[in-house]
Amino acid sequence: MTSQKITVERLRQLEMMMLIRAYEQQLVELQQGGAPGTCTSVGQEACAVGVMDALDARDRILTNHRSGGHLIARGAEPGRLMAEVLGRVDGYCRGRSGTLHISAKELGVMLTSTIVGGELSMATGVALAQTMGHGEPGGITVAIFGDGAACEGIFHESLNLAVQWKLPLLFICENNQWQAYVHRRETMGENAIAEWARGHGLPVEILDGNDVEAVQAAAVRAVSAIRASGKPRFLELQTYRLRGHFEPDDQAYVDAAELASWSARDPIALQTARLKEAGVLDEAELAALEGRVRRRIEEALAFAQASPWPEPQTLTDDVYA
Repeated sequence: MTSQKITVERLRQLEMMMLIRAYEQQLVELQQGGAPGTCTSVGQEACAVGVMDALDARDRILTNHRSGGHLIARGAEPGRLMAEVLGRVDGYCRGRSGTLHISAKELGVMLTSTIVGGELSMATGVALAQTMGHGEPGGITVAIFGDGAACEGIFHESLNLAVQWKLPLLFICENNQWQAYVHRRETMGENAIAEWARGHGLPVEILDGNDVEAVQAAAVRAVSAIRASGKPRFLELQTYRLRGHFEPDDQAYVDAAELASWSARDPIALQTARLKEAGVLDEAELAALEGRVRRRIEEALAFAQASPWPEPQTLTDDVYA
C-alpha cells in the first residue's frame, strides 16, 4: 500500500470513529425526548473500526448490547440505525429491535445479543455451518463480547467447542473494565481472560484497544491465520467504557481518577494527535471531518424522525417462520 493510500485509510478510520461517537452522543441526547434507553460504546470506537476493517463480505458477525459501533463500522447507515432505535419502519428490523437486538443480514451481522455471552454459543453454530459449506468459501465468524461475558460458563463451553471442532472463529473480547455496575477487578484476576483462553488451546493476543492501528493490525493477523488454518483465535482488546452501563447513568459508582486516566487515552484524541504529528492532518482538515460527521448525523436524525411508525396490524408479523 502506498503512503498516500495509507494516509487516506487512516483519515477514513478517524472519521469513522468520529461518526460512531457522534451517533451515540445523539442517542444520549434523544433520551431527553423520550427515546428508549441504550447502551453506548463511547470510548471503544477503535475496537469496532479496527476489527471491522480486517473483515470482508464473506464474514459473519455476532455481537453484544454495545453494538452501535460495530454496526456502523461494518457499513450500517446511521439513519436506519436511528430509525430502529426510535421504533420506525425504516429501521434495519422495521423498528422491532431497539438498540439491543439489531441484525442486518445484508451486512453479515447475524445477531446482537443482550443475553450476556449469548453471542458466544450462537457464533459456534454459525462457524460450524460455515465448515459444512454454508456461506461463501473462506468466510469466518467473529464473536464480539465483553469481560462480563468471559465470566459466564458459556464462554468456556464455546471456546472448548471451537478448538475441538476446529471452527473458523475469531473471539474478540472488548475488555472495557466494567461488567454493568461491577468492576472487572471484583470478578477476576488481572490477566484471567487471556489465561482462560490459552487454557483452552487458543492462540491469544492482548493489545491496546484504544489504538485503532494496533487493533486493525492484530485483527488482520488473526483473520489471515484463521482463513489459512480454519482454526479459532482470540484477541483481548483492553479499552474503557467512558459512559455508564445504560443511558441514563450518572456513573456515581466509577472511580473519578480511573475515569480521568482512561479519558486521557480517548481513542479519537489519540488518533487525531498521531495524524497531526505525522503531518497528514491539520486543523482545517479536522474541521472538515467534523463537519461531514455532523451533517451525516443531522441527516440520520431527520430520516429517522420522518420514518413512519409500524402499522398496528403488523404486530404479529415475523413471529413464526
